[in-house]
Amino acid sequence: MKTRIQILAVVALILLTVGCASAIKEKQNLAIAAGFKAITPVKPEHIELLPKLPKDTMSQISYQGKTYYVLPDVENNQAFVGGPAEYQAYQKLSLQKQISDANLQAAQMNQMAAMNSMNWSAWGGWGSVGPMGYPYRYGYRR
Repeated sequence: MKTRIQILAVVALILLTVGCASAIKEKQNLAIAAGFKAITPVKPEHIELLPKLPKDTMSQISYQGKTYYVLPDVENNQAFVGGPAEYQAYQKLSLQKQISDANLQAAQMNQMAAMNSMNWSAWGGWGSVGPMGYPYRYGYRR
């Protein structure tokens, strides 16, 4: 039981590390799915603004009297830009993804609880294992 918890902790740490990098990509994918456009800044004021935007965060910007929402990607020198309609779609997709992730996590937890509640010791286990990986109880002896 203790070993299972340790293994789960290691897997969770690995997934967390990978998840941070993929969370940024997920935001970008959601933005694209919502209709945001990937734009490479060419105007001097845009080039200057890009690194000043909060990293990995959607920002509301007013430009020439219009409202835009911008998700910067400084590493690739681009930004995902959309208007109010695209931002609403982004919020809706983001909420749907959160609900989906929560449902998946709950299902996985239920499955783990069901597996842990089974009385595996009643099955007798595999017993001792020989050098070839075969259980001794199936007649393999040296």
